[in-house]
Amino acid sequence: MAGGNPKHFNLQDDPFELFLLGEGEKKIEEKVFSGMSNTSDFVLMKEDHTLVAHPNVPELFIRVQTDGTITPRDVFTSVCEKLINQLEMLHQEFTREWELRRITNTGEQGNMQNGH
Repeated sequence: MAGGNPKHFNLQDDPFELFLLGEGEKKIEEKVFSGMSNTSDFVLMKEDHTLVAHPNVPELFIRVQTDGTITPRDVFTSVCEKLINQLEMLHQEFTREWELRRITNTGEQGNMQNGH
């Protein structure tokens, strides 16, 4: 990136740098909180401005602290898997409702053309 804070995106830089991972760059980085093995910070790189604290810093920061019976990484992974499953269910329900609406609208238009 050209000049300034290396974490800030500059409009003069390559715009794809904002969302495409560079060579050797990881999407998610875990940083175990110093002195607390039950706490980790997860940084999700190259995220959209709607998720991050500042539009010029494309990183999402999530801190996970547990009671120690499960690791922060296991909790983070489990929550991500559950979220993906819920989004898939939402997608299926939305698609079904969209198709039902389309069929209903098609039927109503056909009835209007037939004079009903």
